[in-house]
Amino acid sequence: MKIYVNPTSITMVGKAWEIRAKLREYAKTYHTVADWRSDIHHLSTSDELKQD
Repeated sequence: MKIYVNPTSITMVGKAWEIRAKLREYAKTYHTVADWRSDIHHLSTSDELKQD
């Protein structure tokens, strides 16, 4: 499974059961997908997330 994060969207590629499992995993931490997206974009602008 792959997750692509863009400034305006998140794209999840994989089998349906993999995507559902990943969404359930993220649901334990984030109440909505918008919360998850804003946190990901916050991390991508900080030093915590390094890009290759």
